[in-house]
Amino acid sequence: MKKQQPWEESIRIPFLLHYPARFGHEGKELDARLDTPDIMPTLLGLCGIPIPATVQGLDYSGYLQGEEDPSDGAALLMCPHPFGQWSTSQGGREYRGLRTKRYTYVRSLQGPWLLYDNETDPYQLANLIDHPEYETLQREFDGQLSLKLAAIGDEFLHGMGYIQRWGYVVDETGTVPYEW
Repeated sequence: MKKQQPWEESIRIPFLLHYPARFGHEGKELDARLDTPDIMPTLLGLCGIPIPATVQGLDYSGYLQGEEDPSDGAALLMCPHPFGQWSTSQGGREYRGLRTKRYTYVRSLQGPWLLYDNETDPYQLANLIDHPEYETLQREFDGQLSLKLAAIGDEFLHGMGYIQRWGYVVDETGTVPYEW
């Protein structure tokens, strides 16, 4: 479904890097969670190219070479505007969320939507939102998410607000039409 949905099968995308001149030919697996905006500054950092101040994202080049993880341990998840096969008529919705090593937390425009303990529930079958024993954790994730959104200037608007702001033309499903 175009990788729009906030479940593991959609959000878990490996970052593969082959750079034998720097890292050798032996593979290794690292545990940090990168966001899409982190790719450019990381590649620039690995190439020794200065990263412009206007570039969003974190530089993970040091981490790839053995330094500390530069993040707070949570990747930002988002669907600014559901489209295509996951349009609003098909159950799609705007959301923002966090994926940490153990948890997935997601907020829709209506409020907290999903909370999964991916360690005890790897298939994400038990949504823990509004379970009293997870109230504190849910509140902590919601605050952390708000801070991340503020840091990137994301107002978390209804999807059509972005479509109008950016001047996109969409079809009846809310999808930007394209041709092959």
